[in-house]
Parts: sequence; C-alpha cells; structure tokens
Amino acid sequence: MTKPLRILIVEDEELIAMLLAETVEALGHEVCATAATQAAAVAAAEALRPDLMIVDSGLGDSSGVDAVATILKTSFIPHLFVTGNALEVAARRPDAVILQKPFFVPELVTAIARARAMQARP
Repeated sequence: MTKPLRILIVEDEELIAMLLAETVEALGHEVCATAATQAAAVAAAEALRPDLMIVDSGLGDSSGVDAVATILKTSFIPHLFVTGNALEVAARRPDAVILQKPFFVPELVTAIARARAMQARP
C-alpha cells in the first residue's frame, strides 16, 4: 500500500461525513479534519495542508465547488467532489474528479487515485 494520506472531508451532512471518514480510515488513510461550511473548508485547508480533499459540491447555503476554487487560489491540493448532481459540477469544473452519490468503495478508491494524479493548473 502507498503512504497513508491526510484527508480533509468537506461535507455538511454529519452522517455522510462520518461514513466517509470511516470508509477513508478503513482504506488506511487519516482524516485530518471535517468541515461543514465553505469558510471552515478554506480555513482547514489553509491550516492543515491535507494531501487530499473529498468535497461535497453543495454545502447547505454555500458551495464546495466555490470552497475549492478559493483554496486553489493560494495553492494546489488534490481533490475530488462527491455529489448527487455530477452534471452540475462538471459544467462548472470540467477537469474535476467527480464521484456521483451513491457510490461504492471501489469507485472511491479509483477517484482518490485519479485525484492524486491531478496536477496544478496554471
């Protein structure tokens, strides 16, 4: 297995965040933090510099897509989006790694690998 990743989970539904954290940890990775809002996601990414972010596209009254856009202005962090509306995310971020809810663990593993292969865009 490769080196465990420090992962930031950005998800506003507490149960889904917990399930994602359990799944990520079962895969051998560490959840360095969870964030439920755009502001908390940006602050956590800046403070913790995770190896990867798993981001829900919709965060109640804010947007995971907007949170990632803000984070990427300062530095690149590999990321993937989990969403119930993959087409909407793809329209805003055509190059994004997107995982449609509901998904299976092997799909998450593949998405993590694809996100880790992403490089910073100029």
